[in-house]
Amino acid sequence: MKKNHVRILSLLLAAMLALSACGGTNGSGKNDENQTTSNGGEPIKDFIDFQVQASEVRTFCLLNSEDSVNSNVLCNAYSPLLELNNKGALGPAVAKEWGTDDGGLTWTFKLRDDVTWVDVEGNEKAKCTAQDWLTAMEFILNYHKNGSMNTSMPIAMLSGAEEYYEATKAMDEASALALTVHDGPFLETVGIEAPDDYTLIYHCAMNAPYFETLCAAACLYPVSQAQLDEMGVDGFLAQTPETMWYSGPYRITEYIMNNTKTLTKNESYWDKDCTLFDTVTIRMLEDGNQDDLLFQTDEVHYSALSEGNLRIIYDDPNHAFHGNLLEQRPEARSRQWHFNYAKNNEDGTPDVNWNTAVANEAFRLSLYYGMDLTNWWSRYNFINPEHCENLAYTVRGLLYFSDGTDYVDRVVEKLNLPEGGRYNPELAQQYKEQAMEELSAKGVTFPVELDYYIKSGDQAASDSATILKEIVEALGTDYITVHVGTYVTSQSKEVYDAHLQSWGNAGWGADYGDPENFISQELYGYENAYYSREMSNINEATDPDLIATYQEYTALAEKASKIYDDMDARYEAYAEAEAYLVSHALTIPCYYNVPYQLTHVNDYTKIHGVYGMQNYTYKNWETSTIPYTAEDYEQFLADFNAN
Repeated sequence: MKKNHVRILSLLLAAMLALSACGGTNGSGKNDENQTTSNGGEPIKDFIDFQVQASEVRTFCLLNSEDSVNSNVLCNAYSPLLELNNKGALGPAVAKEWGTDDGGLTWTFKLRDDVTWVDVEGNEKAKCTAQDWLTAMEFILNYHKNGSMNTSMPIAMLSGAEEYYEATKAMDEASALALTVHDGPFLETVGIEAPDDYTLIYHCAMNAPYFETLCAAACLYPVSQAQLDEMGVDGFLAQTPETMWYSGPYRITEYIMNNTKTLTKNESYWDKDCTLFDTVTIRMLEDGNQDDLLFQTDEVHYSALSEGNLRIIYDDPNHAFHGNLLEQRPEARSRQWHFNYAKNNEDGTPDVNWNTAVANEAFRLSLYYGMDLTNWWSRYNFINPEHCENLAYTVRGLLYFSDGTDYVDRVVEKLNLPEGGRYNPELAQQYKEQAMEELSAKGVTFPVELDYYIKSGDQAASDSATILKEIVEALGTDYITVHVGTYVTSQSKEVYDAHLQSWGNAGWGADYGDPENFISQELYGYENAYYSREMSNINEATDPDLIATYQEYTALAEKASKIYDDMDARYEAYAEAEAYLVSHALTIPCYYNVPYQLTHVNDYTKIHGVYGMQNYTYKNWETSTIPYTAEDYEQFLADFNAN
């Protein structure tokens, strides 16, 4: 059966639900506190999750963040316009009806009138109205309030958004901070309006038939003007769980940094038919192995098994949890190695040797073809490591051509990879020899040292780094060596801000359903491009050949972005740009996270969006006090596919 664009799915769902109150479980399998679960247990009322300390929240201001470590928690505190379900289809949330009558130029959302803002104690602070989306957009696009966070998508899509952003950037700080939706040029400039409290209209710069998918991204989430008036811009940016306002399913009632976060059910939440936990406790663990043992003592309700503990359970048929080993649904995120093209030494001076080497295409291609990542993938899934293989930049399953072809398959086709995959030691050796000749002529000394950073004390990260070192140095320690450094608390602040890394591993989860959202993060000369700004630092590079390569890639991406009337042609043009990015090894696709787990959760009931930030919302999860088995999951999958 051919798979259609997500817009078709969402419009069908909207048609089915437009006359309802839009609550319920969206087919997810609801827990009733008096119900016995399918495996004979009881629904869990107080769920215990975990994260590693390296993923601690860095800000509680959603609008000022593009980092999943923040949104994975904050998605529970806010209610969006539209909400994804367990099959990845958009459905109503605060917006009960929505659509476009002019091919995606204008989008109208009709909102519910029973959504409220509450404080951490659950006391009502204000009604949530269409004005809150205007306030949020003004805050996002106001350079002196929000920097460039979350601006790339509105600037690309909304009429007047770029003009307003640039205008505020040119203003003095005090004047820009004083601007509000109603006191300044915002409404006359930006294509957004609220004709009444419960009607919201967006005017796009060009036809954007995928605009509705942006409702799952932070840039289309609301904030109350009353909260900004009460706290001020600085107070809002520095807000804590105690000062936040909430409109979502949970309030963050306790936060102990690097220890725990407690989410408590919001009794004022609008969706009265959904299933929520009474509380969710998120334990912050020092490393990625601790959850395995905590699950076995019932101190967390889910565990992503490390390679070592997975082997222990898998190899012992008599192990108490041998029958509970379950392969997770693939994470909706594509992970890559991101080079740093403007690396510094620890004293702040440029690392000339690395910067010269990485600017050389043959050097990058020697790594691209020369890394056998099988052992790296085995760190996440040694039973089926090939399930972790990632050859493209965009995540699989996000987009489909009209004939049903996955967009990623088209990118891979354009890459013309050697038979058997990307790893090709003979080709890598050729590029190594070419790189050594070309770089020696430029004064590069060998071996080139690659600096890679992990969190101090994280044993799982240390084990993975050891594997990575072996993989890279298999090219020859006469050519390249890996130095594993450590940071204490924040990789962003301690490493990336100082430009200390040679490369970093990161994964992009789509904010909306279009290849632009991936491709635009690597553009040259765009301050809103996330990875260009935060990791590759390409705009600070000086090598003319490297810059020319990036400029060509950027030109291909810009050409694709202008195609709106033919989605197949748009996808084809973007696939050309992506294949160029990857084939020149400007970044190197690395893996999909498909780990094995032990769990009390039916994953097929969780939100499963391939774009947006809603997947970690603790809503409508089917759980059991008895861990699920492989047989349970076979039935869950059969039920999921039958509905």
